[in-house]
Amino acid sequence: MRIVIAEDDALLREGLALLLRSEGFDVVAAVDNADGFLEVLDSVDAAVLDVRMPPTFTNEGLQAAAEARRRRPGFPVLVLSAYVEDRYAGGLLADGAHGLGYLLKERVGKVAEFVDALRRVADGGTVMDPEVISQLMSRRRADDPIRSLTPRETEVLGLMAEGLDNTTIAARLVVSETAVSKHIGNIFAKLGLSAADSGHRRVLAVLAYLRG
Repeated sequence: MRIVIAEDDALLREGLALLLRSEGFDVVAAVDNADGFLEVLDSVDAAVLDVRMPPTFTNEGLQAAAEARRRRPGFPVLVLSAYVEDRYAGGLLADGAHGLGYLLKERVGKVAEFVDALRRVADGGTVMDPEVISQLMSRRRADDPIRSLTPRETEVLGLMAEGLDNTTIAARLVVSETAVSKHIGNIFAKLGLSAADSGHRRVLAVLAYLRG
């Protein structure tokens, strides 16, 4: 898998490149700005981007991600942030959830989880940082249908938002896959997602959870 890294911190940029190469990725380029990333866009399969890059150090990474997905719809992007900036999570999801991830930079230290997240994003999945999810959940409106979920259903939906499949969720919660499927069915019902949306309900449920 061909990867481009866009990160202005030289130490982290080189560390990410070394880490990903050791895990079998082909790091085609490691650049320190959004323009450099877009220049190599056509030669890579996925990207790891910092939210804040030169020249303003605000949201250049998100702007570059949006532009990349405009040029190549569905292009997989894993965005890294030094802080919990949940307003950026909503913007990242504006064009759909497939092939997108948003993680805190501290997650990079958990190598296996970070590499797994990148692979899931590259495969078209959605991965959101648990801290971002927690903050979004704490700001729900009283009339938000998400508020009708039980604590266990909320926990299951949170793990779905992290990009985990039913088998992994069951192992994480130490319950059966049947129980997980039942919880997910309840989640779909409470969020008003019909069987007609069966091919997309999981993504729609995650979007409802993240956008609120």
